[in-house]
Amino acid sequence: MASSPHQTHIPLPPDPGENTITHEANLSPVPIYIVTHAGQLPSEFLEPSPERQLVIGFDCEGVDLCRNGTLCIMQLAFSDAIYLVDAIQGGEMLMKACKPALESSYITKVIHDCKRDSEALYFQFGIKLHNVVDTQIAYSLIEEQEGRTRVLADYISFVGLLADPRYCGISYVEKEEVRVLLRQDPNFWTYRPLSELMVRAAADDVRFLLYIYHKMVAKLNQQSLWYLAVRGALYCRCFCLNDNTFADWPSLPPIPGFPLFPPNKQQLVLWSTHAHVQAQLRHGAAS
Repeated sequence: MASSPHQTHIPLPPDPGENTITHEANLSPVPIYIVTHAGQLPSEFLEPSPERQLVIGFDCEGVDLCRNGTLCIMQLAFSDAIYLVDAIQGGEMLMKACKPALESSYITKVIHDCKRDSEALYFQFGIKLHNVVDTQIAYSLIEEQEGRTRVLADYISFVGLLADPRYCGISYVEKEEVRVLLRQDPNFWTYRPLSELMVRAAADDVRFLLYIYHKMVAKLNQQSLWYLAVRGALYCRCFCLNDNTFADWPSLPPIPGFPLFPPNKQQLVLWSTHAHVQAQLRHGAAS
């Protein structure tokens, strides 16, 4: 394992009834590792197995993050460390080593808005991102489940999610700092060595995701969990259309064994889910 001069804090798993991260005592110090070759990553990540299933926080940074842009960093948040996978220095060999984990059903990737990350992974490295829990989708499902007005096209910003006292209740001021820098210099994430600000900003985008995941999963009922899995699978592939119409992608999550929906309604449910993806695309195009 590479030495790590960097450190951050990850929230400990929430206690029942806990609404906000209120004190430093709630945070566990963890190292941040900058990864340039696969041997620096945990073996349980590189070799997924049903005996060692994982839930990790996940995000990507880059220049114009999409099929034609450049994916520069992939962030992985474990309960005891954060890994910044340097796609610039490690290149295709490092990213290909991560492919089994990113496509595995045994590793749950918790991410906020997976669409462009998935598109970049697919077209730049041939990786089909699979088994995601998208906190943007989960937020919308919880709002609907609890009878509140639906968020338009499943949209809530990551800054907005962190500020919500039901999930974190913290202010993420530095995110706006980084956005300003990105507007001034779109190549911000390409520079090496990584600056202290770059390391901190990349880690901040994933270090709260596991905490939020536990809070959200505790709120979601069985029906909402299935919707979350299906929409996540569709969102992963919504910008990845090619000539084979997703024949090489994993199947969509099946309807659970008990009948949440009558058989004659199942197709309607899938089409309704697809409509949410299209609404999200229209929302993105308009913004």
